[in-house]
Parts: sequence; structure tokens; C-alpha cells
Amino acid sequence: MRAANGHALSYSQVVRALLVVNPQATTTTPAGRDVLAHALASDVKLEIIETCYRGHAADAASQAAGDGFDLVIAHGGDGTVNEVVNGILRGGPRPNKPMLGVVPGGSANVFAGALGIPRDPVEATHVLLQSIEHGTKRRIGLGQVFADVIHGGRWFTFNAGMGLDADVVAGVERKRAKGRNASPALYLSVAFRAYAQNVRKPQHFTVEVPGEAPFNDVGMVFVSNTDPWTYFGDKAIQLNPSTSFDGGLGLSALKTLRVPTVGRYVAQVLSTGNPKGGNLVRRDDVGYVRVKCEEPANLQVDGDFLGKTTAVEFRAVPDALTVAV
Repeated sequence: MRAANGHALSYSQVVRALLVVNPQATTTTPAGRDVLAHALASDVKLEIIETCYRGHAADAASQAAGDGFDLVIAHGGDGTVNEVVNGILRGGPRPNKPMLGVVPGGSANVFAGALGIPRDPVEATHVLLQSIEHGTKRRIGLGQVFADVIHGGRWFTFNAGMGLDADVVAGVERKRAKGRNASPALYLSVAFRAYAQNVRKPQHFTVEVPGEAPFNDVGMVFVSNTDPWTYFGDKAIQLNPSTSFDGGLGLSALKTLRVPTVGRYVAQVLSTGNPKGGNLVRRDDVGYVRVKCEEPANLQVDGDFLGKTTAVEFRAVPDALTVAV
């Protein structure tokens, strides 16, 4: 295999790896962490850090990149993966950046699922060890979002959105801060309340994509960097099934949130995974999506609530990151 600096690695040459563990992730346990660390330590020169504040995983990954580590492994949920990715890519994509490894430890683990990494931590560790041994890796594209609530932009790996889905993310974060565990039931109950609020007080967005006139008075905006958009339990939720890590961004936006339109859209998503319709603005491979609104609306990336804003640009960045798979 090759080190992050591009030089060939022989099996006798030690791979430097940092394992970033989020002890608060849904399915992360001390016993699982110890098993994972023991398995990895037999193949790499391993250092371990447990996160203790928001942004800690990003800071640790950024430090590892600066110190010349070959691999940074995220063990946690999608939020931990997102932070590690943003830490690795702090300062922009460059050939000498470390590879990313993922061992799922959250509730949804969308990024891992999209890459074909097992959602079971033991099985995922086996895949990662095989990747280290044989030097297998994949270069993937990412999304990047720019808004006034983000300093310097933020990378996202699988989805982002403004409006309804960000309202759900914000609501779930509030519930989790009060001690509730993330679960499909929690997301569903929060989604119903957020939708009812949007029906009472609709949000109005203007959406732009390359080469087309703006779409005005849009009710919600979902942006995908890959497929699926998320998981509901074990079921993959597909909004833009043609979107992948090898292409541009996917856009799925409804012009209205009236009950018949939303009901038909949800039924298509759950049955065919290939939604269509006159009130749906869908594009599967675009270089950017720009969204504006008069009243500040919620913004989320990879299930992480970023705040309220009135203007966002989502950009597709090809070949941004190397992943050990």
C-alpha cells in the first residue's frame, strides 16, 4: 500500500494510525473500543483518543494530519465521521492527507452503509484490517457547504439540507440533550411535529442549480452526496438513487408541503426509492445547489445542526478524500 505522503509502504513498514472514539455514540461501548484497539494494534502503530467536547474529533484528526499519520479511524456515529473528515481536510484536500477508516458506532451509520462497510463494528474492523493488509482504498467525492453560520465552509459526506430535514435534526438534538436516545421512533415523532409546524408556517426557498432558471417558492430542500440519503432502521431511504461518491450532488426539493404532495412523495420513497412528480424538483448530478430564503431557516449537514441562515451554497468536490475500504 502507500502512505499518505505517496511513498510505498511495505508490510514491514509500520502504518501510523489514530483511533478517534466517541464514547457518547449510540452503540459505542468501552468493551467494543478495547476489542477494536487490540485488533488494530496488531497491524498498525496505534494511538487512541476519546472525544470529550464538540469539535474534538476534528481537532484530533487535524493534528494527526499535521503529524504525518497515515490513517485516522472514526469510531462513532455519522457526526464523528463528519468531524474526522473535516479535521483531515482542514486546509483543503491535498495528496499527503491521511486516509479515513470507519468503524460504525452510531444509530444510522449512513456513510459506512453507502460505502458497503458493515454496520456491525466487529465485521467493520475485519474489513478495515483487510484494507490495511492489502492496501485497498477508494477515492471519493464530498460535498462542501458555505454559509454565514460556518467559518470557512463545512464538508459533508452523505447529505445536507435546509428547512424541514434540518428542523428534524435540530429537534432530535434538543431531545438527545435531555437524555433521549436516538431511535427511529424519536426521529419519526420529531418529524411529524416539524412537518405540522411547516404546514402552519410554510418556509419559502429559492433554489439554483447550474444551467437552469431559479426555482422559486420551494417548500423544502434535501441535498445528497451519495445514495442512500439516510436509513430508517435497516431500510435505506433513497431520494436520489443515481447520486454517488463518483459524481455531483443530488437535489430533491418539493414545491409545496401540502398533505397530498408530501404523502405521495413519502409513499414513492418508501416503495420504489425513485420519487417523481410535478411538484418535485429533482436533479441527480449537479456541481452546486444554492438556496436562499427571506426568513432564517435551519441548516444541517450529515445529521449535525449548524444553525439558522438565509443563504447557503452546497458544492460538489470530486476526489476529495481517500477511504480505507
